[in-house]
Amino acid sequence: MEPWTRLDRASDAEARALLTQCCGATRWVDRMLARRPFGSRDRLLEIARDEWFALSTADWCEAFTHHPRIGDRDNLRRRFAATAHLSEQEQRGVSSASEDILTALADGNRDYEARFGYIFIVCASGLTAEDMLRRLQLRLSHSPAQEIHIAAAEQAKITERRLLGL
Repeated sequence: MEPWTRLDRASDAEARALLTQCCGATRWVDRMLARRPFGSRDRLLEIARDEWFALSTADWCEAFTHHPRIGDRDNLRRRFAATAHLSEQEQRGVSSASEDILTALADGNRDYEARFGYIFIVCASGLTAEDMLRRLQLRLSHSPAQEIHIAAAEQAKITERRLLGL
């Protein structure tokens, strides 16, 4: 069954659960529910994007709290059980990383969080741990105003991938 059909046919409770797996921003989920039925793949993705970028910075930051830190496998399994399978697939590039890279990611995550006030968000699908680390290090040089928009765009990519995977 196509993702939009599944969402269109689902009860409100089931659709809410599915959408929350895709993006943890409560207002985004509420707005998506109000826009059903979607009717097509393109319409689902268009509405998801429009509703995402219509949200506030606080809503974006709420969504970010639904992700584990890149490379934090223990926290992933413990705290994010409902979406762990998705994050594990998305962060597959970390599974073969060396201890040096994992340590650098952990250090970079701490620096990023201290600088911006939220975790480092990147659409990690297809990236190696080294790629993620390079992106994290580059993004630490951004201003907070630049970075929130970059992080929001990364969350939009993650949400789209997850919607299409329903």
